[in-house]
This record gives sequence, C-alpha cells and structure tokens, in this order.
Amino acid sequence: MRIGVAGASGRMGRLVTEEVLARGDSVAEPDDWAGCDAVIDFTHPDRVARHASLLAEARVPWILGTTGLSSAQQSLVAAAAIRIPIVQAANFSTGVTLVLELARRLAASLPPDVYDAEILETHHRQKIDSPSGTALALGQAVAAGRGEAMVVRAQQGAREAGAIGFASLRAGQVVGEHTLLFASAAEQIVLGHKALDRRMFAQGSVKAAAWAQGKLPGLYDMNDVMGLRTTP
Repeated sequence: MRIGVAGASGRMGRLVTEEVLARGDSVAEPDDWAGCDAVIDFTHPDRVARHASLLAEARVPWILGTTGLSSAQQSLVAAAAIRIPIVQAANFSTGVTLVLELARRLAASLPPDVYDAEILETHHRQKIDSPSGTALALGQAVAAGRGEAMVVRAQQGAREAGAIGFASLRAGQVVGEHTLLFASAAEQIVLGHKALDRRMFAQGSVKAAAWAQGKLPGLYDMNDVMGLRTTP
C-alpha cells in the first residue's frame, strides 16, 4: 500500500511511518495524498476540516485517531463518510477495543441503580483533551450497555445515582492508563488497560488502513476492523 501520514514529523506520525515501512509499504508526501491507498491521521482537531475536505474529494480512506473533536468537527467527519470509508477510533489498540466490548457487556448486566460506574484515566502532562477520548469511549460503552445516552457532568457533591463518573490525572510521560470501576454496596468490579508503548496505536492504525481497502463509504471503528460488530 501507499499510505499518507498526517503530521509525519510528530511523535505518533513517526511511529506510524516506521510501522508502514516495516510492512514494506510506502509513505506518501502530504502534497500527494490523492494517490494514496489511505491516510492515517493523529494530528489536531483544527486540521479535521481541511483533511475531511481533501480526502473526501480525492476519495481516499481516512484512518482518524485525532481526539477532542467538537460536535461541528465530528459533523464534518460524518459528512466525509458519505463519500469515503473512515475508520475513526479514540484508541487503535486491539486490547482497548476488547476492553470497550467487555465494558458494554458488563454494563448491560449490572443494574445502574445498584452499581455506580466510575472511569479514571491518567496520561502524560502534555495531553490537551480531558477526559481522554478513550475514557469517553468507555463511558459511551457503559451507556450503550445500559441502553441510554451518555452525559458528561462535572462532579459536584454526592454522585448522582446512575451517573457515569470521570476523573482525569496528568503526570509525567504516562502513555495512557484507563480504569473502569463498577461499585455496589457489596462488591467492586474493576476493568482496566495500561498502555506501555505508543507503538501499539500505530500498529492498530496501519491494520485499519489495510482493512479499509475496498470498503464502501461509511463511518467505521475498530470493532469493524476486528470483526466484533456482530458480537451479541
């Protein structure tokens, strides 16, 4: 494949480039994305509008790992998905994808009036968005399991029954740690994931780029890439 890497000089861009080359594929220059098989993008929300327009016009699959998008920016992604296949994920780790599925299943089995759901995430001190995209994805998985819409509320006073709580820590150079806690008066269930190397995100994105080849336009995620979409 010939893959474009948005922000190729950045921390994630360099890792994605290494993974692409390790597969024996080639990396395209930013001014030549129209001839690519896919573009992998871990940049900044401010670049979403330009990338959405460029890639939709060129009919190039978009592998989007940028988090912290506004509702308006997400609408641009959805509009581009009418013309091209887009694999969008808050986290391209295969492990996190499975954790999200487990979170959904647990939430479907644990009554929200009995079990509180709390999500704690820790990242490096340079991370801008909070809660992290993965933490929000965990919250969305819990909400989906409960059959409800997720609402992010600031914690003030006692925890509201049935609410999904979020807490964020920023310290040092932590790659990413996420913990989901279901707690009742009688027990606690803890589900977690700890990222040790950012390379796993790059590897997952390259896998997604290969999967996207030949797919119809639409908005996909890592559940599709890993064949989990039909999992009951």
